[in-house]
Amino acid sequence: MNFPSTIPLAFPTYLFIFFVLVNCYQGEATNGDNKVISIGAIIDVNSRVGKEQLVAMDLAAQSYNNTSKSHKMALHFQEPTKDPFRPTSLARKMIKTQKAQVIIGMHAWTEAASVAELGRKTQVPVISFAAPTITPPLLPTRLPFSVRMANDGTAYAKCVADMVRVYSWQRVVVINEEGDYEMLALLSETLQEVGSMIEYRLALPSPSYRTNPGEFIREELNKLIKNTQSRVFIVLQSSLEMVIHLFREAAQLGLVDGESAWIIPERITNLLDSVNKSSISYMEGALGIKTYYSEDSSEYQDFEAQFRKSFRAKYPEEDNRDPGFYALQAYDSIKIVAQAIDRMASGRKTLLTEILSSNFLGLSGEIRFEEAQLLPNPTFRIVNVDKKSYRELDFWTLKRGFITNLTTEQGSNSVSRNTESLSAVVIWPGKLNRVPKGWNLPTKQKPMQIAVPGRTSFSRFVKVDRDELTNSYKYSGFCIEIFEKVLDILGYDLPYEFHPINGTYSDLVQLVYNKTYEAVIGDTTITEARLQYVDFTVPYAESGLSMIVTEKSNESTWMFMKPFTWQMWVATGAVLTYTMVVVWYLEREPNPEFQGNWKSQVSTALMFTFSSLFFAHREKIHNDLSRVVMVSWLFLVLILNSSYTASLSSMLTIQRLQPNVTDILCLKKYNMKIGCDGDSFVRTYLEKVEQFKPENIINMDNEYSYEDAFKNNSIAAAFLELPYEKVYMSKYCKGYSASVPTTKFGGLGFMFQKGSPVARDVSKAILRLLEQGELRMLEDKWMNDAGDCSNNSPSESTESLRLGSFWVLYVISGATSTICFLLYTIQLLKTRQPTHDDAQERNGNPGDENRWKRIVIIAKQIYSRKHATVTPVPHQPQAPQLPDIITVSSPPTVAIQNS
Repeated sequence: MNFPSTIPLAFPTYLFIFFVLVNCYQGEATNGDNKVISIGAIIDVNSRVGKEQLVAMDLAAQSYNNTSKSHKMALHFQEPTKDPFRPTSLARKMIKTQKAQVIIGMHAWTEAASVAELGRKTQVPVISFAAPTITPPLLPTRLPFSVRMANDGTAYAKCVADMVRVYSWQRVVVINEEGDYEMLALLSETLQEVGSMIEYRLALPSPSYRTNPGEFIREELNKLIKNTQSRVFIVLQSSLEMVIHLFREAAQLGLVDGESAWIIPERITNLLDSVNKSSISYMEGALGIKTYYSEDSSEYQDFEAQFRKSFRAKYPEEDNRDPGFYALQAYDSIKIVAQAIDRMASGRKTLLTEILSSNFLGLSGEIRFEEAQLLPNPTFRIVNVDKKSYRELDFWTLKRGFITNLTTEQGSNSVSRNTESLSAVVIWPGKLNRVPKGWNLPTKQKPMQIAVPGRTSFSRFVKVDRDELTNSYKYSGFCIEIFEKVLDILGYDLPYEFHPINGTYSDLVQLVYNKTYEAVIGDTTITEARLQYVDFTVPYAESGLSMIVTEKSNESTWMFMKPFTWQMWVATGAVLTYTMVVVWYLEREPNPEFQGNWKSQVSTALMFTFSSLFFAHREKIHNDLSRVVMVSWLFLVLILNSSYTASLSSMLTIQRLQPNVTDILCLKKYNMKIGCDGDSFVRTYLEKVEQFKPENIINMDNEYSYEDAFKNNSIAAAFLELPYEKVYMSKYCKGYSASVPTTKFGGLGFMFQKGSPVARDVSKAILRLLEQGELRMLEDKWMNDAGDCSNNSPSESTESLRLGSFWVLYVISGATSTICFLLYTIQLLKTRQPTHDDAQERNGNPGDENRWKRIVIIAKQIYSRKHATVTPVPHQPQAPQLPDIITVSSPPTVAIQNS
C-alpha cells in the first residue's frame, strides 16, 4: 500500500484519506515490513515561503518513500498564527495526536525556542529554520532537543558592516520590525568597529497589526526625514510584506533616489528568485545579501525540474515557479531526517543523535552541526536589485571578506581579507553613477544652513558686516576665503546660507549637535571634548598656546664684546701674541728698530703687531720671511675687522629687548593678571590645566583690548592661540615678545554634524589647497601685516660670530708663522757653523762635543754680539786698526799697510 506524503489543508479529500491511513498505520503501525515515521511541519502555507517549503518537503518525502523499503514518511502541516505561543500548542497536538517524532519549521527564534522547550519535555527533536542572534553558551544544555538549521546573526552583521565600510558611510538608519533587539545591538557593535554608527532606528509593527500599514509607514518616514540627515537605510529581519510596503512609501517620498542607499536583509534577498517581479520594482538600486548555494549540481537541476512541475500544478496563480533558498532548506531538512532514520535502523543510537551527526552537501549548502547548530561558515552573495530582477556582484565570507570568485576562498591562506572595495559596478538608486553620499545633501530649494561666528576676537579670521539699507550681511576673512576656495574644488554643487551667531564657541558646537545648523565656518579649535558631539575637517591652521608679554631694553656697556664669542677672542689673542713673537724673532738682527734692551724690544714688537690690527704700523720690515708672516696675519685681520664691524653694526641697529616676564611660573608666583579670549576654551584650559586663579584671568573682547590692557598695566601677559598670536605680533611687533608654543592643540577646522560626508570632502579639498601652496598664500595674506613688522622679528637677535666659521684662517696664519720661524732658524744654524781653525783645534777630541752644545755656543755668541753692538763707545782717540786677516786656501800673501 502506498502512503500519502503530504496532507495540505487546502485539499479536504486528501485530508480525509490521510486520517483514515493514520488510524490504520499511526505510530508503530506497520504495513508488512514498512514503518511509518510521522513528521510535523509548522509553516505558513499561505505565504510564498510556506508554499515553496510545502512543495519541497513533499518532494523530499516522496523521494524517500519511493526508495526506502523499511520506513515511510508521513508529513503533517500546521499553519501558525501571529500568536507566538500558538506554534507550541500545534506541536503539542501533533505529538499527541499524530505521534509526530520530529517537528520541523519556525522562522522566528521566539517560536522555535518555545517549541524546543516542548521537545525537551517530550524528547522529540525540533529542527528549526531560525537561530538566536547571539547564541547563549548553555543553550545546548537548556534545549538539548533543539536543532538549528541556521546561523546566528554574527556573519550577517559583519557583512553589513563591511559594506558600510567599503563606501565610507559613517551614519546609518536601521529599519526593522519590532522585537529583534539583539540583532540591533549586534549590528550597532559591528558598525562601531568600522567607524560608523546608527543615527536613527525605525521600528515598524507587523502589517497584520495595522489596517492601513502604508499610511503608518508614511508617517514614520516623514518623522525620519525631519529628524535625521543620514540616507543609508539598513533593513533588518522583516517580513516580505513589510518590506514591500516600506519601499513603496519610501520611493514616493524620494528616499529611494539621489544620494540614498539601501541594504535589504538576507531573508528578503533569498526570496528575490521566487517573489513576484512587480513586488521588487520599488527596490531598484538596493544592495542585498543572499545566502549562496550552487545551481550547477545535477541534484539541484533534477530538483528544480520537479519543483517547477509540482509548484505549477499546486499553485497555478503564482507567476514565478523557481525555487528559492527556503525551498532548498526545507528539502534538506527532510533529507536530514531520512538519513538519520536509515542510520538509526542499522544502529542503536537515538534519532536526535543521528540527526546531529549529519554530514553531507545539501541543496542549500554544507549540512554539518556543531553544538546542535549549523556550522558557522556561511557564504553570502552580494546582489544589486535592477528593475524587476537582480545582478550578482561579489561573494563575501567571514575569512576573506569580499572576493570575486570562490576559488580565491579555496586558495592560498596568504590572501588578505578584503574590506576595501567591491569589484563589480553597482547600479545605485536613481541611476546615480557614483557612490551615494548617504546623506541628505543640500539643494537650491533647501540649502545647507551654516553658522558663522558673529563676533570674533580677531576680525581677520571672520568678519561680519551688516548693510543697514538692505538688511543683509557681508562675510569676509581668512576662514571665509578658505571655504570659498574649497567649494571650487568640490566635485558637486553645495548650496548654502550663512547665519551670523553671536555666541561662544561652545554655543556653536551645541547648535550643530542639536541639528539647528549643519555646519560652522569659522576659527573653531579642534578639541577632544568637541569631537564627541560634532565632526571636524582636517585643520587648516595649526594651533598652540602662546604667551605674549611686553619687553624692556637689553643694552649693555659691554656691547662691543658681543660680535665675537669668547672662543673667538681667545683665539685672536693667541694668534696675535704668536705673530708678535715670530716677527720679533725674525726682525731682531736685521732690523735696528727691534734692537735695544728687553723692554724696548718687547714694546716695539707689541706695538708693531697691535697696530697692524688697524693697518697703522710704521716699522719697516727687513726680513722677507717676516713679510710672509705679515701677509697671512694681515689677511686674517682684514676678515676679522670686516666681520666685527658688520656684526656690531647689526647689533646696534636692531633694538635689543628682553621680556619683562620670563615664564608662567613667574606669573602665578606673583599673582599677575593675564588676558585671554573668554569665548574660547582657552580660559578653561588656563584655569584647569595651568591652574591660574580665576580672579587673575581677564576676558578680552577683541584684539584692540590687549594693547590697551598692556599699556595701563591691567595685564602682565596675554595667552593667545598660535594663529591669533601671529596676527597680533604682525601688527604690534615693537615692544612685545611671544613665546614659542609648548602646548599644542588640534588646530583650526570647520565643524559639521556627526557622520556628515561633506566634512570628509571638505577635508580632502583643504589638503589639496595645502599641497598646492594656496593655503600658505592665504595665511600670508591675512595673518602677516605688510607694515613695519613685515621684515622685523623682534624676538630674534643677531648671534655672535663663532670660531667655527674662521678656524681655517687662524690655522693658515699660525702655520705660516711657524714655517717661517723654522726656515729662519735653519738658515741661522747654517750661517753660524764654526770656522776651519776652530774645527782643527777640536779635532783632538771631536766626540766630546754634542750638537746641542753648539747651539748653546751660537746662542751665546748671538747674545754677546747683540750686547756688543749696543755698548756705548766713548768719544776718545783711537789707534789705527789693522784690517782683518782673511784666511784663504792658497799660500797667504800679507800686505802691510804703513800708517
